[in-house]
Amino acid sequence: MINQKKATLLELIAGKNRGLLATETDKVAILSAITQLEDFNPNPRPLDVPQLLDGNWRLLYTSSDELLGIGRFPLLRLGQIYQCIRVADQKVYNIAEVQSLPLLEGLVSVAAQFEPVSEKRVNVKFNRFIIGSQRFIGYQSPNPFITDIETGKKFIAIDFNLQARDQQGWLDITYLDEDLRIGRGNVGSVFVLTKVT
Repeated sequence: MINQKKATLLELIAGKNRGLLATETDKVAILSAITQLEDFNPNPRPLDVPQLLDGNWRLLYTSSDELLGIGRFPLLRLGQIYQCIRVADQKVYNIAEVQSLPLLEGLVSVAAQFEPVSEKRVNVKFNRFIIGSQRFIGYQSPNPFITDIETGKKFIAIDFNLQARDQQGWLDITYLDEDLRIGRGNVGSVFVLTKVT
């Protein structure tokens, strides 16, 4: 049953470019499939299985206008979007790759701290915002970039601290297995992600 519901969801979001190409009818069907899969969550206490939660996750689908809005700018195309969770440090890194004209590939990233507040909810406090050219930042992939952030490297980019702005939110982890995670955010957005190595 769970595999069937998972396959149905993956089929519905296939070809929707993370949600950019989803019609209103698509969105209703996808949300219904998400809700049905959440009912069969094999890990209803996701924070108790850090080995599953930890790692790099690639976004398959979202209803977040904030994220999808990046791909609606002229001459910009949204590349891969990652959410990298480091459970031991209670940190999360959101990384959006942006394609543009040749040699002008960009990057938008937010580093945050999270705090578990229930068996499936974390409060998130955003700490640092980085936006710039992948070339000037030296970006190749998420892991080395995160290492650079953690060592305190300042990038040739728009790079500033968000702590004084008290930017925060929350995220419910509503489904988690070995390779799929679903989350719902405080502004009503839903996220479907797959684990990457």
